[in-house]
Amino acid sequence: MKQLVVYSSKGGNTKKLAEAAFSRLAEDKDIKAVAEAPDPSGYDAVVVGFWFHGGQPDQEIHEYLNKCGKAGKLFLLASHGAATDSDHVKIGMNKARELATGANIVGTFSCQGEVPEKIMETAANKDPQPPWLKDADSAKGHPDNDDLYNLAVALENAGLVETPKEGEKRLFS
Repeated sequence: MKQLVVYSSKGGNTKKLAEAAFSRLAEDKDIKAVAEAPDPSGYDAVVVGFWFHGGQPDQEIHEYLNKCGKAGKLFLLASHGAATDSDHVKIGMNKARELATGANIVGTFSCQGEVPEKIMETAANKDPQPPWLKDADSAKGHPDNDDLYNLAVALENAGLVETPKEGEKRLFS
């Protein structure tokens, strides 16, 4: 199976998730930043990683998600400052699904990612403040080893990788 991981990352959180996903994939695989990403139609499975901007996938990933309807299987992963179960995240993931119209979405994963201090300061000075700001303090240190392990489990549930063993948590540092 030919597999591709494509990501957009501003602060490094999504890149960390994309690299963890890539490390779990077997067989013929590639990883590319979205600016260098090939046409997804030539792949059996594509993992697309992004961060949220304005409550939806960042602009750089929009066009790429539109191309993913012709890919085989599609797995979406996101990092964000908001709480994972927040409406902000639910709306953002739904927007990603919408952008990938026609795609065979086999799974999704999202987790908090540490928000750079400069972005936190800018957001705090906005009126109104973005909804994710209230959760951003709890994002410090994420994605962590538990997040990476949970990503591996989500990839396994989607049929893209083998199940990680419980003792493998330490391998995600």
